[in-house]
Amino acid sequence: MIAALISITSLAAAIQWVYYCRSAVASTQDVQPSGHLLRATGVANGKPNGGDFEHFLELARLCPERGNDAAQMRGVAIYYQLLHLLARLPGEPLPAVSCWARREQRACSHFAAVVLDRRISSSRDLFSQHRVDRV
Repeated sequence: MIAALISITSLAAAIQWVYYCRSAVASTQDVQPSGHLLRATGVANGKPNGGDFEHFLELARLCPERGNDAAQMRGVAIYYQLLHLLARLPGEPLPAVSCWARREQRACSHFAAVVLDRRISSSRDLFSQHRVDRV
C-alpha cells in the first residue's frame, strides 16, 4: 500500500515537473531572439532548431544569471535530455511521439535563445549603468 502511494506521488510530481518545464518553454514562444544573437550564433534561417539547445545553454552559462532563469534553464535542460531520448525512439512503432519530441526540442532551443538574449541584454544594461555611475 505504501509503495503504491509513493509511486502515485512520484508520478504526480513528475507530471507536474513536465508541465512546469513546458510552461517555461511556452512563455518564450511569442518572444523573438534578436537578429544579432541569431547571426552571432550561426543560426540558419533565423529559427533555432532542436540541435542548437546545447550551444545556447553553454553560452548562457557564460552570462550572469537574471532572476530565476537559472532554475528554469536547469529544468528545461533536463527536459530537453528526456526529449532527446524520446526523439531517438525508432520511428516505426511510435512516430507521433518521436515527432512531438523533436518539436518540443525546437521549442527548448528557442527558449534557450531567448534566455541567452535576455542575459546578454541585461549584461549590457549593467555595463552601461556601471559606466554612467563612474562618471
